[in-house]
Amino acid sequence: METTWDGLPVARERPFACCVVVWRAGVGRREFLVLHRAHEGPDYAGDWAWTPPSGARQPGEDADAAAARELREETGLELPLTRIESPNPDVALFLAEAPGDAAVMLDTEHDTHRWLPLDAAAKLCLPAAVADGLRSAASALT
Repeated sequence: METTWDGLPVARERPFACCVVVWRAGVGRREFLVLHRAHEGPDYAGDWAWTPPSGARQPGEDADAAAARELREETGLELPLTRIESPNPDVALFLAEAPGDAAVMLDTEHDTHRWLPLDAAAKLCLPAAVADGLRSAASALT
């Protein structure tokens, strides 16, 4: 059975993971939340360094429940989620709007977060599939 980086089992059927693209209204533009993974150190900028809140779906777990759990665990946020079409069949994609004053409370998996305009957030998110999911979700907002 496949497991996550911290040893938890991963669902054997699609979607294997979920991603929550969190956005808020900024001054004249939308801002998107990206998190930096702590395990490679604060300067790491390669694949999977920066992502929207996301993670593996556990066996028997509904994708909606997995998305809400990941968002809560990684950011402390509990927001209404809207499932949208994903460009990747392995990942269930969700949108969530945060209030402008939302307080992000990071878990130990992450060491910092940023609220960024779409292009800046997508530029940080590697591999390209992560940025593609972010852009796809943002396009569903227009």
